[in-house]
Amino acid sequence: MPQHHGTAPRLFRQGLPAEARLVVLVVLALALLLGDAQWHVMEPLRRAVSVVLYPFQRVVLLPRDVVQQVNEWFNAANLVRTENEALQRQRIELAQVATHAAQLAAENSQLRRLLGVTDTLSQQAVVVEVLYEPPNSFNQRLVFNKGSRQGLAPGMPVIDEGGVVGQIVRVTPMTAEAALVTDEQVSIPVQLLRNGLRLIAFGGNSPGNMEVRYLSANADIKEGDTLVTSGVGGLFPAGLPVAKVKSVERDTASGFARALCEPLAHPERYRHFLVLQVDVSRAESNRKEAEPSEPDTAD
Repeated sequence: MPQHHGTAPRLFRQGLPAEARLVVLVVLALALLLGDAQWHVMEPLRRAVSVVLYPFQRVVLLPRDVVQQVNEWFNAANLVRTENEALQRQRIELAQVATHAAQLAAENSQLRRLLGVTDTLSQQAVVVEVLYEPPNSFNQRLVFNKGSRQGLAPGMPVIDEGGVVGQIVRVTPMTAEAALVTDEQVSIPVQLLRNGLRLIAFGGNSPGNMEVRYLSANADIKEGDTLVTSGVGGLFPAGLPVAKVKSVERDTASGFARALCEPLAHPERYRHFLVLQVDVSRAESNRKEAEPSEPDTAD
């Protein structure tokens, strides 16, 4: 093979050493860095590379995005449920507040009416509140929150703005039990407001009613008449409304009549009542003096 003078053989031909190539590359990198910092010469290339890499970035970040979306959905659902529970609780609380305010307004109105009643009475009175109603279908009773420590005693009348509610039958130092006028153990001396006829009103056999018994068949009593306390006996002050006559049953064969009456007080509607502090011991002594004494028998 012919040889050319002045050139090395191909076998022994060598390029730049590795150190020189490294230096060239470092200088080129520094030049690119300085040029990009000053004139942003690499910005088009950077944009092109970012466009090419974007789909791969989205694929790589897809699991993370799915987890974030699921967490956000659960968080939103929990937030909505919590807000709904808070709104429901707020609605219930507002309804309770409104109901309590209406109840307080009604009780205040009743108390003002009771105070108006006390202005027309000569007796001292104690305001009592219902603790509970004993579950007894035969006796109609109420238990109040005051007792003998506040000066209450058996026999004292209980009233509201409508009239006579009942009578205290049992007391403890802290509570008092009252029998309503419809209780079969209660009897009240009354008189007709229309003509002054004196009668005795008893708790009725039918629930919620009173009765006037042992009337003569021709007694001047009729439907619509109002019964008020007569003051006889000293326990119930005269003039307190008691009941209104609903019907009169006359039995000409026996010569007697019976009147069915509806109480004017409404203890089922209210919680506060007045107990009139009458002199129970004096009324009891007057009753005993009025009873006929037994004749003495000689030995």
